[in-house]
Amino acid sequence: MPDKPHRYSASMIVIHWLTALLVLGAWFTAEGGRKIAENPPLLHFSLGLAVLALMLPRLVLRVAGRTPEADAQGWLAAAAKAGHAVLYLFLIALPITGWYTASRMGVSVSFFGLQLPALTAPVQGRPGLIAELHENAGTIILILAGLHALMAIWHQFVLRDGTLRRMSLR
Repeated sequence: MPDKPHRYSASMIVIHWLTALLVLGAWFTAEGGRKIAENPPLLHFSLGLAVLALMLPRLVLRVAGRTPEADAQGWLAAAAKAGHAVLYLFLIALPITGWYTASRMGVSVSFFGLQLPALTAPVQGRPGLIAELHENAGTIILILAGLHALMAIWHQFVLRDGTLRRMSLR
């Protein structure tokens, strides 16, 4: 197996920062409640599904081992792995639950103009628990991403281990 790189690849860096921007954009364009049936937030759908689309190459790159070893040791390394796993889970689950929720509400979902199939049949009344989970998870992912950023800043400026340089194109 080849040596682990000391920094992330350019493609992983671009995917990382693009994902962050897409998550923020999706959160800012989110709308809740039954009103989305009359006026679907198409930009929100497209931004969320773009996050999901970026997860495949991101996971391939991570599984291929083209990510640097964590500088942390012991419980900090375990916490970093767990934190990344939770973020990845949210980055996959959030778009899927949104798509599912829109389908339950009878709202057609498009990805930058491309119509996608419904994941389930529409229902009358409330769309259910998955919809509630989706709404709350949008805020939770921002909190998790904020903690992720704070840890990176702590590593960079308190531990002085160059963490932010590993995720920059320079």
